[in-house]
Amino acid sequence: MVDLLNSRPHGPGFPDTLQTPEAASAVLRPFGQPAAEAPSPQRIAKIRGLRTTLMDIASAPDTAGAAPGWAQLAERASAVTLRQDFSEPGAVRLRQIGGDPVVGGITLAVAELVSDGTWPRLRICANELCGHVFYDTTRSRTQRWHSYEVCGNKSNVAAYRARQKTRPGS
Repeated sequence: MVDLLNSRPHGPGFPDTLQTPEAASAVLRPFGQPAAEAPSPQRIAKIRGLRTTLMDIASAPDTAGAAPGWAQLAERASAVTLRQDFSEPGAVRLRQIGGDPVVGGITLAVAELVSDGTWPRLRICANELCGHVFYDTTRSRTQRWHSYEVCGNKSNVAAYRARQKTRPGS
């Protein structure tokens, strides 16, 4: 999911990797894109819209702010038909039985992240010049930067220097 969200153009040096069928194929393969075929322009357009909706949800400040995004995601995924599969004793899985297989794969991945409580761990880097999406692995769930070395240190040094400028006698 992180790779899909980071496929959008963001920050310096991060172009839209859904721009070409070859690059899009690599990003979409984990969601069911066959390796032997390039995604069609129509599929890429659907995925771009889905990616935008997922970014709207991920960047919402709170649950209420994310509600329109979740409604839009439900609309975008409405062409995908899922069925509960109870074939494993004591377990239930969603299985796609209709619709675009890649859109379905993304929908299932989001459903899994939401149901296991890990969707809130998807974060957007606090560095305004970056915007990279990352998975927060900290126990406290408070990680702010996708990379402390790249973005966190730069931000902390800038804040420190700003504080030093405003101190009396500086």
